[in-house]
Amino acid sequence: MRDLPRGADASVWYRDGVEYRLMHGRCAEDRNVTRIGIGKGIGLCLVALGCVSFPLRAESAHRGHEGHRIAEAQPSSGETYSIPGASFHVLLRQGTGRTVDRGQAEAAVRTVVDAFTFMLQHRGDYPRFDESVKKDALQEVVIEPTVVNQEGKEFAFLVARTAEPGRVRLLVSVASLNAQGLLGRPHELVPALAREFQWVVSKADTGPRPKSIPAARDLARAPVRSDADIAGLSSDERLRILRGLFETYLHTTDEHRSLEGQAYYEVGTTTLVPPAKPDSTTKLYDIRVRDALQKIVRDPAFMAQTPKAVRSLLNGQIWNVAFVKIDQRDWATRTRVQPEDKAVLVGDPGRTIQPASILVNTYRTAAPDGPFYRETEGLPMGALSTDQLARVIALEIEHNIVEKSMRGHVAQDETTAPK
Repeated sequence: MRDLPRGADASVWYRDGVEYRLMHGRCAEDRNVTRIGIGKGIGLCLVALGCVSFPLRAESAHRGHEGHRIAEAQPSSGETYSIPGASFHVLLRQGTGRTVDRGQAEAAVRTVVDAFTFMLQHRGDYPRFDESVKKDALQEVVIEPTVVNQEGKEFAFLVARTAEPGRVRLLVSVASLNAQGLLGRPHELVPALAREFQWVVSKADTGPRPKSIPAARDLARAPVRSDADIAGLSSDERLRILRGLFETYLHTTDEHRSLEGQAYYEVGTTTLVPPAKPDSTTKLYDIRVRDALQKIVRDPAFMAQTPKAVRSLLNGQIWNVAFVKIDQRDWATRTRVQPEDKAVLVGDPGRTIQPASILVNTYRTAAPDGPFYRETEGLPMGALSTDQLARVIALEIEHNIVEKSMRGHVAQDETTAPK
């Protein structure tokens, strides 16, 4: 990673409508700047050993933060900072929960501003960020002591829609940046920020959501088993139960039909083949998923190495494993867990479950730092063999069936369907 530039525009702030820039140890003033609705004024520049900064305190209404647990009825004040060359600004605000040391908050601002300055100077290296800049999708970056969603779970970052169509806010947690050792390390923050922009682009897209076909399930007859029962089953018994779940509960196609009319991969190649019929690709990948899942529950190696994956397929924790086409997402696989208000009663006697979907993004490749990159040999997900696909799905479940429901963007995924 290249070092961040430390040029004349590395530090910019506003007071009473006047822009100040720290330039090689001195402070320059621009009297012709209007920011955040504040009128023009005359500022005072202090030049000696350095320059004293007085960030503008601006009123900012934060409606539309669906990621927050409590909606804010009143506008909240904050300190606004500019980013050289950006149409969006950074807002530092106290929030309503835990407080952090003032020094940490200021370090977070400097780190975020420097990281975005670097990204703006190298937009070609970050295509999702570049796309969001072209679309003017990001309204502002809000730095708070902590970032909490509606369920009270803390995130490092959260993207929230605003009342303005096509624009979003990016929330950044000071506490999380500090815990991860990112304060004062903008070059290390850049990759994490860049990844967030797949969510910025997706949430800013206000186009109509595709119609889904609700999957019919026979919840009462689903032969789910307890973890204790599963541990004592033979390979053949596990396979028999899985096939019973295919008929009643566990579905292996995408309810949004995102693969309709799409090309498919020949196994082991990057060659795309046009479908003979509109649903040919959907049916092909349905078969591939079922073959992979049967291998997971039947092969003793999976029970030994990824037992959580085997249990989750047979205990009702997972009700959908499917190939999908989601162009707005850069991930290769994803675990999505239903929220508590969509829990279902499964089996006889009934057991309340928040079921999960395991999605495989057909035309994406695994990230080099991902847990199963080596398994894929650089191939797109849709080109994997049954053995490769089984290992990828098992590892995705093993790593994420619990953790993904507790962090990151799983809850947000529920609000943005594939297109």
